[in-house]
Amino acid sequence: MDIKQTLTYGDIAETPALLEKFSARSGALKNLAQRSKDKTVYLVGRGSSGTATLFAKYIWETCAGTITNFIHPHSIFEARKPLNFKGQAVWAFSQSGRSRDITACLEKLIKWGAKGVAVTNEADLKNNPLARLAGRHILLSDSKEIPVAATKSFDLQLWAVLWTAQTWSGCFSEKDFKDTVAAARLAVEDDYGDEKLLKKIKQANMLGFAGRGAYNAIAEDSALKFREMAKSHALGYSAAEFLHGPVGAYTAKDLVFLFTPSEKLPEDILKVKKALNERGTSCELVLPGKLKFPFNCIPVDMRMKMLALRLALSKGLNPDNPKGLRKVTQTF
Repeated sequence: MDIKQTLTYGDIAETPALLEKFSARSGALKNLAQRSKDKTVYLVGRGSSGTATLFAKYIWETCAGTITNFIHPHSIFEARKPLNFKGQAVWAFSQSGRSRDITACLEKLIKWGAKGVAVTNEADLKNNPLARLAGRHILLSDSKEIPVAATKSFDLQLWAVLWTAQTWSGCFSEKDFKDTVAAARLAVEDDYGDEKLLKKIKQANMLGFAGRGAYNAIAEDSALKFREMAKSHALGYSAAEFLHGPVGAYTAKDLVFLFTPSEKLPEDILKVKKALNERGTSCELVLPGKLKFPFNCIPVDMRMKMLALRLALSKGLNPDNPKGLRKVTQTF
């Protein structure tokens, strides 16, 4: 199967144009990007959308002065007494807008006084109960979701997070966003990793992906896509958490991808690299290029998704029809 004939490639290839379109209407965030008076927000999401909330926490707390809390739906459903969410903003991330547990969770929080914000990739409100419920809807794109592992919609979620930080604090420049769109176009055409790397990946018993800060989210979602597309035993970690136990499971038969926000490796990534070297575990440094952090997370993520796609094809798998993946996963 030719890579450019896959639905997954088409989904990734759309990303740069969709980023640009979102930028053109980012002014709407002034009315949609709610947070509490004390600059606090709550986040809820599952799967790739949940990973996008992890990215949001790092960006909004480090760049936009906004305290960001995670909500776990089970604790909300099992709460024996109403929780005080009066005046609090709850952002619900769901690419389809049809995740029943996320919608039910937000519904309960709104009854407890919260203001809802839905971040989805579904423009038709008839098919988007989450957006209808929230009332405030940040639409990622006008490009329909297709039944493949989330690629464009995940990067658009990261983009919405960056634009929200800009709306709240003016922490970035217009050039940062334009440069990222250009870098994303290059990422689509870049066959990251040669045949030697693909062979190395296929020979590894276990794959690890480790990153610090915002790159923790990239590591987590990269691992998810390698599992979904290529049936790889792949796990994602924060660089710090990786050293608190998980590194002990890795051997000379495994491979770990290390994400760094700059060409100069930060201390925690150096510590992970040293620990892996001591165990004889191979590691692959994923360098971010010249684009400024945290914007370089997006083209790096795109390259990893392309690598997962190429790996799936090299294994003779159909990346457009991965077993165990549903576009709308109902966990409630």
